[in-house]
Amino acid sequence: MFFTRIISAAALLCCLQQTKAQNTIPIPDTLVGSNFSLTMHRDSMQILPGKITQTLAFNAHHFLGPTLILNKWQAAAFVVTNHIGDTTTLHWHGMHVPAKDDGGPHSPILNNGTWNPSFTILNKAATYWYHPHFMGKTAEQAIKGASGLIIVRDSEEATLPLPRKYGIDDIPLIVKCLQLDSNNQFMPRGMQDSTLLVNGVTNAQYNLPAQVVRLRLLNGSGERTFNFGFTANKTFYVIGNDGGLLSAPVPVTRIRLSPGERAEILLNLNAMNGQTLYLMSYASELPTGVQGGPTMPMASGPPMNSPLNGINFNILKLNVIAPTANPITLIPSSLVSVTPYTQSQANTTRSITFTADSMTVMDGPFYFNHLLFDMMRIDYRIPLNNTEIWTLYDSTMVAHPFHIHDVSFFVLDRDGNPPPPEERGWKDVVLVQPSETVRIIMRFTTFSDSTIPYMYHCHILMHEDDGMMGQFEVMPAGWSGIAVYTSGLEQVRLYPNPSQQIVTVNCLDAATEIEVCNVLGKTVHTDRFTGSTYALNVSNYEKGVYIVSLRQNGSIVRKKITVN
Repeated sequence: MFFTRIISAAALLCCLQQTKAQNTIPIPDTLVGSNFSLTMHRDSMQILPGKITQTLAFNAHHFLGPTLILNKWQAAAFVVTNHIGDTTTLHWHGMHVPAKDDGGPHSPILNNGTWNPSFTILNKAATYWYHPHFMGKTAEQAIKGASGLIIVRDSEEATLPLPRKYGIDDIPLIVKCLQLDSNNQFMPRGMQDSTLLVNGVTNAQYNLPAQVVRLRLLNGSGERTFNFGFTANKTFYVIGNDGGLLSAPVPVTRIRLSPGERAEILLNLNAMNGQTLYLMSYASELPTGVQGGPTMPMASGPPMNSPLNGINFNILKLNVIAPTANPITLIPSSLVSVTPYTQSQANTTRSITFTADSMTVMDGPFYFNHLLFDMMRIDYRIPLNNTEIWTLYDSTMVAHPFHIHDVSFFVLDRDGNPPPPEERGWKDVVLVQPSETVRIIMRFTTFSDSTIPYMYHCHILMHEDDGMMGQFEVMPAGWSGIAVYTSGLEQVRLYPNPSQQIVTVNCLDAATEIEVCNVLGKTVHTDRFTGSTYALNVSNYEKGVYIVSLRQNGSIVRKKITVN
């Protein structure tokens, strides 16, 4: 009876939404060139009737941020300014960049501070995005709106007969499902999410020309998986995964995207001038355990009983209008050359099991190999240019979207079976269902850094914030396994931490080399001392996080300090 009532309530909700005035989705403005300025700030907007909702946004936006248009091989420099009243970071999700520029939790931007990453664009043409990644605050900041799209173009994609008129036949769609409280304020951990936003508006609609159009789909939700499709099971064509185009369009009627995943699709509207259709989520087809599928009972506390769980619902109304001049009218037969890595190329294999305290846990905490994230623990050290197979096994009752920074991967298999054709391109997020084993293969090229690590984590944001995250360093070429370690840190103490003046370093009574680097990897201090204590003067340091490296007898211990 309880489940029946949920379906009835959801059906009524969807019916009421269709009778309300439709809101045309805004198309985010674009930033182009080589120098980019992004200012994260507090703002507000009217989402539902009643009280104004407090938001986070970039530049002139009230919610979300501009779309960055980048070209492969170009140099890009950024000035990221933080005016949100809290510490944050900015992660370039899916981008292959140096660890110091990746924007993970080791690169904090203090309130009213700035961050200046710069890197060459090495990614293939695809749809990426940017969002905060500060430990414990990712859900709060990203769900409030601090995110935006990145479109990378390259010479190979430019030769294809694809729609690319931004906002006309090439449409960015950031789909978020979230929960607001009784005062219309965001609930970052809300599991009764039923407020659907497309590019920041509810009851969304858009006009599309009667021709072949390209939709860039991003699931920007904190936890919900969408099973995208169109009314009447209309066929569409998947042309790209997270990190690049496929070798050929794949005709489908559904594409499942978990939080953080993207897909580029083509929709043939040639004969539909004057007609209407809906982008939908066919959530009734999602299995139990996938958040967005059937409601699951909780061992304690309220169930994850959003009225949208386990039913089919409309996301975006599409009104088909007259075609544009020089329209794209055909679906191409082929796209780009995609050469997946093969199992025989792998140098190393690793296994990560998704775990929980018990099989009845539905809302966390969840772990990787029974470990919560520790900023001071490096989980893996990976030699530069290694090709690795990671086996992901979900032993919990909840599906988890696994995301890795730095590299894209290919899905080798799911429970020993090849992935479906629409999932055989470059990926950086993969959904692993309960009791499922997924193997992925990737190569760690270009960048190494034995000071700043990259992250891997669940992209359900509350799981990530609760510690379902690990980190790895890509070691420089020629690294031979010297004893670089973080275990045994009880032998070294740094205090007080944070500090504004002197940090006392207590270590083993032996000759010690000390090096201090900022989060950009720049060395700010080196010295050598004997004895068990050292007075590190940080009074002239800028505010922020620093890495202190201590070398003794060929081994290195690293610890972080904060200067405030």
